[in-house]
Amino acid sequence: MKQHKGYLVSIGGAEDKSEQQSEDKENSLDFLESGILKNVVELMQGKEPSIEVITTATARPDESFRNYKEAFEQLGCVHVGHLDLRDREAANEEAVMERIRNCNGVMFSGGDQARLSAVLGGSLLCRTLKQRYQQEHFVIAGTSAGAAAMSAAMMNGGSTEKANLKGEIDLSIGFGFISDVIIDTHFDARGRFARLVQAVAAQPGLLGIGLGEDTGVVVEKGSMLRAIGSSSVTIIDGTKAQYNNIADIKPGAPISIGMLGVYQLAHSDCFDLVNRTFIPVGFAAHQN
Repeated sequence: MKQHKGYLVSIGGAEDKSEQQSEDKENSLDFLESGILKNVVELMQGKEPSIEVITTATARPDESFRNYKEAFEQLGCVHVGHLDLRDREAANEEAVMERIRNCNGVMFSGGDQARLSAVLGGSLLCRTLKQRYQQEHFVIAGTSAGAAAMSAAMMNGGSTEKANLKGEIDLSIGFGFISDVIIDTHFDARGRFARLVQAVAAQPGLLGIGLGEDTGVVVEKGSMLRAIGSSSVTIIDGTKAQYNNIADIKPGAPISIGMLGVYQLAHSDCFDLVNRTFIPVGFAAHQN
């Protein structure tokens, strides 16, 4: 993987945006103190950070933007812009590119990742974002659909109940901000382990990343992943699998695969994406 100057922040969905502390302080991080969006703002650096919220994926763009605007302003952003791009023409407008060139980061809302890829995939917007991420101190964040679309290979849906059966998931092409991984969101709440296993079985070269809700990962320099948030990040590595029947069975038959590498990361744990190694932190770091 190439070393990039920017940061990717992929969020599993349902990220806390309030100032309210969790009722269970022992198991959930306080959003404004150690929550995910605070990490996004801190990564942008500078005294007056500016962010553009891209709501293409959602059917309720105004409501989504209001929520993010309030949260980011509380966290110190002096400008929170709204880019509700509904067609490919808008995604290639020079006025939009000017806004992208002048902000410190972008936030992709949740919604439908198929819509994201259809409207924005291969556009001037995506090319500009990728260039800034690779060459500058620039932050690209996304939640739910916005997180799933970041990788070159994208989870585009599929059955949770039948995810152990060949053909019951749908893989597509994402934005390609990061290669050699595939990201699934709402991972624990929606029981998506088997879905990610099938994706890795079909493409063992891809590292499966399952993001719990109110949990995410920061990708630094294009090669080091760090877990953030109140739940866990599941990583599935299929490169050392010693048995995999997916190429030999018919659609609808159950998948069998052995010797997968499975890792579960908590807040501050890291994973080297190049060498595929888990880098845990001590107990004290998990409490911060």
